Amino acid sequence: MTNVRFNARPAGRRPLLLAALCSALCVAAPVMAQTAPAAAPAAVNQDSSIVLIGKDGWLFPAWGSLTEVDAPAIARNTALIAQARSALAAAGVKLEVLVLPDKALFYEDKLPEGKHLGQAVRGRYALVHDGLEKAGVPAVDALQVLRQVKQGGQEVFYRSDQHWTQPAADAVAVAVAAQVRQQVPTLAGDAGSGMALGSEIKERRFGDLAELFLTDDQRKSIGRDTFTVRRQAEQQSLLDDAPAPVHVTGHSMVQPYFGFPQKLSNVLDRPVSVNWKPGNVGHWVMLLEYLESPSSASTSRRCWSGRCSSRPTCRDRTRAGSGTTPRS
Repeated sequence: MTNVRFNARPAGRRPLLLAALCSALCVAAPVMAQTAPAAAPAAVNQDSSIVLIGKDGWLFPAWGSLTEVDAPAIARNTALIAQARSALAAAGVKLEVLVLPDKALFYEDKLPEGKHLGQAVRGRYALVHDGLEKAGVPAVDALQVLRQVKQGGQEVFYRSDQHWTQPAADAVAVAVAAQVRQQVPTLAGDAGSGMALGSEIKERRFGDLAELFLTDDQRKSIGRDTFTVRRQAEQQSLLDDAPAPVHVTGHSMVQPYFGFPQKLSNVLDRPVSVNWKPGNVGHWVMLLEYLESPSSASTSRRCWSGRCSSRPTCRDRTRAGSGTTPRS
């Protein structure tokens, strides 16, 4: 298990807010400098059950359907989320849900020749988001937030990776912070205790879809991407002692490498803790592991923020902390 927590609180303290996110997203950054890819590999590889090799070297997860939506499953999951929210509310914990749209919604023009999204998939985000609203579960409309980011000239997913870019994560963090503030106008903790944002650096590397699922020749053809990440601010510890009124749980989309929890902490001006796990692991597992952990048993939160996927997830590449060392 990868359990990265920054600004973690000491046992026995009772932070007031536990925040939770639901769903997945990946995009490319505005500052991202991409290598010019060579011709895409053979069409037989484009139809892989693992990754789709699209136009201009764009890669997409292929473990979900581009045309079909399991509406009954969405309804069941929505009901389960509503039950979880009620159970948490009974314990004095508020649940905030973030639904993140699919990469292909923003880059359908980069899908392989002959591949298109079906109308059901185009409407899946609205189906999920509207269902949560009807169930009384607050949910940030990340689709609109990310559309604004892309319309402003910035990418929201990386070309050869399934994760979101820092501009995308930052914009959504601002939207989530606004919703948290609406739900809990006065957060526990001291003003000035949020995480300071460090300087940005660029890293040239293969995206996870290229590194994990392509052959050496395919990887060379696709080329590397430039990832924008923040250094840890000076004198800022990822294991601070300040109690965190907000907790984020999920998989690798919420890991500090992509900047979401740091930005959320910075905007809320309060510490934020986070636990996440790489690989084919869903948000429910992470939530249960957190709630059953000694640290959760000794504390109480009023709001929780976590991440789940609107489509099936496969293996995620992960990186630890706010540093630059990749972890698989």
